[in-house]
Amino acid sequence: NNICLYFSGFGKYKKITTMSWCLIYKKYFQLLVGSEDFDIRVFKEDQIVSELNENETVTSLCHMHGSRFGYALANGTVGVYDRTARYWRIKSKNHAMSIHAFDLNADGVVELITGWSNGKIDARSDRTGEVIFKDNFSSSVAGVVEGDYRLDGQVQLICTSIEGEVRGYLPASKALKGNLMDSNAEQDRIRELSQRRQNLLLELRNYEENAKGVSQTNSGMGVIPANTQLQTTLSVRAATEAQKAHVELSISTPNETIIRAVLIFAEGIFEGESHVVHPSVQNLSGCVRVPIIPPKDIPVDLHIKAFVGGRTSTQFHVFEITRQLPRFSMYEVTEDSPAAPAGTVSFSINERPTVLIGFRRHSHMKLVPFSRCSCFCVNVGGNVAQSELPVDEFHSVHQKLTADMADHSNYIRNMLVQAEDARLMADMKTMKKRYRELFDLNRDLINEYTIRSNNHNALLARLKSVNQAIQRAGRLRVGKPKNQVIAACRDAIKSNNINALFRIMRAGTASS
Repeated sequence: NNICLYFSGFGKYKKITTMSWCLIYKKYFQLLVGSEDFDIRVFKEDQIVSELNENETVTSLCHMHGSRFGYALANGTVGVYDRTARYWRIKSKNHAMSIHAFDLNADGVVELITGWSNGKIDARSDRTGEVIFKDNFSSSVAGVVEGDYRLDGQVQLICTSIEGEVRGYLPASKALKGNLMDSNAEQDRIRELSQRRQNLLLELRNYEENAKGVSQTNSGMGVIPANTQLQTTLSVRAATEAQKAHVELSISTPNETIIRAVLIFAEGIFEGESHVVHPSVQNLSGCVRVPIIPPKDIPVDLHIKAFVGGRTSTQFHVFEITRQLPRFSMYEVTEDSPAAPAGTVSFSINERPTVLIGFRRHSHMKLVPFSRCSCFCVNVGGNVAQSELPVDEFHSVHQKLTADMADHSNYIRNMLVQAEDARLMADMKTMKKRYRELFDLNRDLINEYTIRSNNHNALLARLKSVNQAIQRAGRLRVGKPKNQVIAACRDAIKSNNINALFRIMRAGTASS
């Protein structure tokens, strides 16, 4: 469930609805908030000082040491950040039920302890993500904490399962200090070498079969021309009646070979972070087109694997290539020239031309004259106007309903006294009349409560819309001006100065 936090800083209280949170102390307190919209936000007092974008709901956060913290996502990803730089991350098919920071190998640096939905417990290095310890429960992990469970003065790592099993782990002794996996290192190495041997034998057998195929007919054995390679292109496709607007990824070969199947791995784009295209035998060709709809304007690496061979091949070559989906890949310059905008903006950029050209290439943006560019209008004021006016109405309705319910509560109290008096006096007729009135009044109270609940939910939706408009206005600025605009907008709302709120969003200041 969501958590409502009231964070106190220098006399200011800020209410935050969040999925997870933790505090980092470094000269001052900073609040980390993980939200359902895939962001990790860093607060100093009531100001957002940084935002980290992830690709799934943030379910857990834990402070490790200094400015370093661990996180877990709803899709089974766990990792470590140091300030705004991500050190590492891993993804599992299981869900991280709990994360905790604990120095299990006694090297003076805490590790990230993760309890998984399949009952696994693992400890990973905060620097590399390498597993230094693991254990297994028979059921899903319920929680991971630390404490002096045995009351002997030693702090243990305490793990519990959903079936009630509790295990404690002491930090490593001096003999095992720094490495808890040595006891199984030899067995793991033997298994790894055995697997590599099997893979090499299989690869050698394929080469031998291909060599036989060359001496025979070239067909069926997967022999392809030496110049075969994967070629990829990205293009924007407008929406049609049958399909939404999307980016089309075209994967092709330069000769008569065919692509039997394509596997694409990408975070935050496909469900399960992977997508498989497997054309039917009748539709085999040297080109496969994949529609992609990125949910956010962020760069994403597409890891592509394709099975390539001849039309009658039964064995295929695996080609691997990585292509980055640019930040603004869903945008395209229109051919129609819009009317020239009435206003102009002049600004200077203290960057070398090569930096700007590199930004254009990586962001999939075309440099065109301003006369061909559309005018970007940010309609934040209209959104606030539509949201702010009903907010007052919701507040007045809420106050009226609260007052009515209070009156009804007093009326109920008096009716109960009258009904009990009638019962004691054996006046059954009056008692039944009073209880019927109580029944009707209770039904009215339930209806009023339903109305009040719906009004409250609608009020929260309007307030959320106002807050989103303020955040969009802040994102039009960078650095200190961004924080100033957000703070000024909140002050305008507190003082109920809607005109000043509009001016701040449009011009960055309340002065006309």
